[in-house]
Amino acid sequence: MRIILKVLLTALAVVLLSKLLSGVSVDGYTTAIIVAAVLGLLNIFVKPLLVLFTLPATILTLGLFLFVINACIILLADNLISGFTVSSFWTALLFSILLTILQSIFYSVLGDEKTD
Repeated sequence: MRIILKVLLTALAVVLLSKLLSGVSVDGYTTAIIVAAVLGLLNIFVKPLLVLFTLPATILTLGLFLFVINACIILLADNLISGFTVSSFWTALLFSILLTILQSIFYSVLGDEKTD
């Protein structure tokens, strides 16, 4: 249930950012849910490989290269989903930063379940 709620909150953030940023467009709410699910899967399977291959650059830039990796994940989702478009790398970079901020705000509303 919690995973579904996180996907829906991410989809809401994608829709909000597509309205805010001129270089990002989403065809509809269903496409936004698909984008959220695909981003989640890409973050699980592809991002660790990218982090591993670019570890020297990430260490050299003190972790700032992770923003570039996130932008690449956004551009990969753009190529995989037909109703989701991102105009440029810089738009993808800004989108990924704002998406991370919105996700942390939305997820903080959920709170953490602590088991004792």
